[in-house]
Amino acid sequence: MRTIFLLLIAANLALFAWARYYAVSEGATDPEPLRRQVKPESIRILTGAELAGLPLLKPKPVTEAAQSALAEPQPGVCIEWGGFATAEAPRAEQAIEPLALGARLSQRRSEETAGWWVFIPPQLNRAAALKKTAELKALGIGDYFVLQDEGKMRWAVSLGVFSSEDAARSRLEALRARGVRSAQTGERETQVAKIWFQARGPDATQQARLRDIAQTFPGTEVRDCP
Repeated sequence: MRTIFLLLIAANLALFAWARYYAVSEGATDPEPLRRQVKPESIRILTGAELAGLPLLKPKPVTEAAQSALAEPQPGVCIEWGGFATAEAPRAEQAIEPLALGARLSQRRSEETAGWWVFIPPQLNRAAALKKTAELKALGIGDYFVLQDEGKMRWAVSLGVFSSEDAARSRLEALRARGVRSAQTGERETQVAKIWFQARGPDATQQARLRDIAQTFPGTEVRDCP
């Protein structure tokens, strides 16, 4: 019995050695699996001219679904653009007319305390002030107001009242770019009416176009509705 047991152990060890070394090495030396996968005879290095002639991959065009998503109204969004002096509001309204907002566009009027203004210093008399306004009209500027009340600023020409110095300076730079040379900025505490255009539910494209339009109106801003 002991002899049979030892023979069985020896047979198992021999079988294990054959499977571990002989069978594995036989499979590893078989070139067929590697040859079938790589196919070295089909590999060829392209020349520079051949590479240059390969077609370029073009980006896929925007799908109709993506375009529809951009043009889809966003009911929860409300943005407003302003604030405009009453005389300047019609020009701004005309500028955003191509956005075709329809009933989603409305106006909001607010009273704001403005601490800065752009003005042409007081003239000698009413006639001189009117001459200045005629020069402004010739330059295509219609947003102005002649101060006629008694005081040191009588016959000055106001070209806008603003809540910040930066906004006033932006207005002054825009006026100078159009040829106004005698205007300047200064501090002025007063209540002024401002017009804001509110767009409710604009799609992504309309929002982007509104911000682009706002860039052409110095001193204005686009913000969330209050």
